[in-house]
Amino acid sequence: MKVVIAGGSGFLGKPLVGSLAADGHDVVVLSRTRGHSLALPRTRVVIWTPNGEAGPWAAELEGAAAVVNLAGESIAARRWTPAHKQRILDSRVHATRSLAAAIGRASEPPAVLVSGSAVGYYGPCGDEVVIEETRAGSDFLARVCVRTGLPLEQDGGALPAMLPPFRFGVGGPLGSGRQFWPWIHRADWIALMRWIIDTPAAVGPINATGPTPVTNRDFVQALGRAMHRPAFMPAPGFALRILLGEMADALLLAGQRAVPQKAERLGFTFRYKTVGDALAAIFK
Repeated sequence: MKVVIAGGSGFLGKPLVGSLAADGHDVVVLSRTRGHSLALPRTRVVIWTPNGEAGPWAAELEGAAAVVNLAGESIAARRWTPAHKQRILDSRVHATRSLAAAIGRASEPPAVLVSGSAVGYYGPCGDEVVIEETRAGSDFLARVCVRTGLPLEQDGGALPAMLPPFRFGVGGPLGSGRQFWPWIHRADWIALMRWIIDTPAAVGPINATGPTPVTNRDFVQALGRAMHRPAFMPAPGFALRILLGEMADALLLAGQRAVPQKAERLGFTFRYKTVGDALAAIFK
């Protein structure tokens, strides 16, 4: 099976590429950077320009079983200035339009397109249970993102940035701590992506989140237990807003009680069903 992955060199993309290649699949990684190499068997890197149009790279989609779109500027890499918000939006819109154009002109198009980003799609939802049919929010992230929870692993994503306060014994909840944080262990995310590719019934929106979302307070307590550190020192919401601006509310102080209703209904089984299990495995 041939799989084309846009954004295949990052925290989520690279291990997905490795998992597919290890099982004997051919993987093509679309990269904007010349000279980039993943040094993995059965894997090729092809240069693309995600400008909203199909380019010479589009030939790689011919006969592919699936395309996975993980391309896009990081939403948490820096403060949200107007210019950076535009880059976040453009990077996702242009990449998706480029892939759609390439699929549309292919004589043998891929059967599956998986395109994802974040559960910020739903906007702030309080303690409402969020399923795939829940309507989109109206804030910035809701206009650019779709439905992956907080992926957990030590070597990237958001988790490493959370660790220093805990290592010094001053970790704790952010703001009120009552906001829900939908999470997913990266191993389950990889397994879910592969299951989606192989499952014809998995169509439409799918929440790539663990089955038991928790509040931020419960999350940091589980993190403290996994690290054998206290988790009692709160970070005031006003201080986070001063430090991070608009991004503080969107990423840290608001949340979504998102559950993977469709994946579970169709038979996907999570290895890590609770955040405690996930974090204990990461820090064992």
